[in-house]
Amino acid sequence: MAQKIITEPLTKTNFQDFGEVIDTGGDPDMLINQGVCERYHDRAKIDVGPDGKVGLSLFNSEPRSLPLVLKMMERHPDGSQAFIPMSTNGFLVIVANDKNNKPGAPKAFVSAPGQAINFFKGTWHGVLTPLSEPGLFAVIDRIGKSQNLEEFFFEVPYIVDTV
Repeated sequence: MAQKIITEPLTKTNFQDFGEVIDTGGDPDMLINQGVCERYHDRAKIDVGPDGKVGLSLFNSEPRSLPLVLKMMERHPDGSQAFIPMSTNGFLVIVANDKNNKPGAPKAFVSAPGQAINFFKGTWHGVLTPLSEPGLFAVIDRIGKSQNLEEFFFEVPYIVDTV
C-alpha cells in the first residue's frame, strides 16, 4: 500500500539539507541601474565539479495536479541543479536524504510565487513538477561528459497530497 506524503510550504529552513531556496528575501545587496533596480547578489552555489561547465537550459513541462503518484526519484552526483520558474506560479518540490545510495523517506514542498530552488549536488529529488501552466523553467546545471544522472524506482509508490 502506498505511503502518503503531505506537502509543506517551501522555506529556507525546511529545505536547507537539500539545497537552497532562491528568492528576494532580506535587503538587496545593492542598487544598480541608476538606483532603479535592486540586486540580490549570488543567491545560489552553482556546483559543476572540476570538469564541468555551467549550462543554462529551458525546460517546458506539463503541469500536474495533486494527489500525485511518486514512482521515481533521481539525483545528479556531479553537480547542483537550479530550477527557476519563468512565471509567478508555485511548483512542487520533492526531495529525500540519501540512505545507503537510495532515497530515504521523501519530503514534499510547494513553492510560493517568486521562489526558485537549487538542489545540492547528489540530492535525491522528484522530477520537475509545475502545478499550473505555464510549466516553463530556466535550469542552471552541469554540462559535461559524465552521465550525471542516477534514477531510483520505488517498489511501492508514494502518494503526495496537501492533506
